[in-house]
Amino acid sequence: MPLDIAALSKKSGLPASALRFYEEKGLIESIGRKGMRRVFDDDVVERLSLIALGRQAGFSLDDIRAMFRPDGSPDIDRGRLKAKADELDQKIRDLTALRDGLRHAAECPAPSHLECPVFRRLVRRAGTSRALGRTIPSFGRPGF
Repeated sequence: MPLDIAALSKKSGLPASALRFYEEKGLIESIGRKGMRRVFDDDVVERLSLIALGRQAGFSLDDIRAMFRPDGSPDIDRGRLKAKADELDQKIRDLTALRDGLRHAAECPAPSHLECPVFRRLVRRAGTSRALGRTIPSFGRPGF
């Protein structure tokens, strides 16, 4: 059953502006108009869910658009999924190291955070990582 843009917005939880943007980017396609409103086939809801999953995983909209055939069916490269999963694994390791460093700093008995060698490594690595445009890399885990 076709959905007008308001019904699709309600069903998907996305504002109509996002739906129009996704249509403009070639991620979804309307099947026509009902009066002044765009109308979409109801299978677009599943496609929007796939788009949301791709965005949560960190894929760009262009990457996501490339994961669909011209007819709208998914054509997802398993190698790209594995590469993204590997990237997420590294990010999890980096964030875990950051979290552990912050927890250590919060509980460290050193008189000043800058007197704590673990916290100093965290600060040093943050500066280096920021300059390189990355998250904080994992580092030796004495005590964490």
